[in-house]
Amino acid sequence: MSRQSHHQLRIIGGQWRSRRLRFPAIDGLRPTMDRVRETVFNWLQSDIEGARVLDAFAGSGALGFEALSRGAKEVIFLEKHAKAAFQLKDNLKQLEARNAQVWAGDALMWLEQNPEPYDLVFLDPPFGKDLLQPALNKLTLLPGALVYIEHEASLEPEFPAHWEELKNKGTKEFVFRLFEVGETA
Repeated sequence: MSRQSHHQLRIIGGQWRSRRLRFPAIDGLRPTMDRVRETVFNWLQSDIEGARVLDAFAGSGALGFEALSRGAKEVIFLEKHAKAAFQLKDNLKQLEARNAQVWAGDALMWLEQNPEPYDLVFLDPPFGKDLLQPALNKLTLLPGALVYIEHEASLEPEFPAHWEELKNKGTKEFVFRLFEVGETA
């Protein structure tokens, strides 16, 4: 495929460290930057090994691939765009990863129909599409689960009252946060 039609991301840690993966040039698809991923996975370093992970709005799959590389038990990638979903499957095949699945479809519908418990959820929906709040409202998690969220700096989502914010960082453009799900009242 031509260099113009594909971009690449680099896995920064774990068994596939420094491996480069392709992702399609799709408007709005923006992999989590290396320095942000490094910070996030430093936050999560003791929570990845053996975790069941959901990468909703996967896009390039940068977060899910990083989790797999660092020992996640299983990763489910949700991606609506057919080209991106196909590339996720192709990258999994290249890595010979058998503990991951790609669901090509609407993440909000999937969240509604699959209230399975996950240890870690990545929520990084496309910016400007008003998808974060509906995703937060549909997410069903057990106490102790971790949720990483990336959103526009201008957005002020309503987080469930029983979620505790553990970490956050941001720039003028976006904010990234880590929550732990607590007991419901």
